[in-house]
Amino acid sequence: MGNNIKEFREKKGWSQSELARQLNVHKSWVHKLETGKKEPTLRMALRMANILECRVEDIFFTN
Repeated sequence: MGNNIKEFREKKGWSQSELARQLNVHKSWVHKLETGKKEPTLRMALRMANILECRVEDIFFTN
């Protein structure tokens, strides 16, 4: 599954470490999400969308 996590994170001016801190996860988990090696749970996807101030579908359903 493709995603736009990096783009939304960079719009906020955040590093992977900062997003990880906001989500209370390890930085390597954020890296794995961004590179498509991991997929978040629905709960984490909703939390991420809330933190990044967008919709889940904006992050995970790319054209």
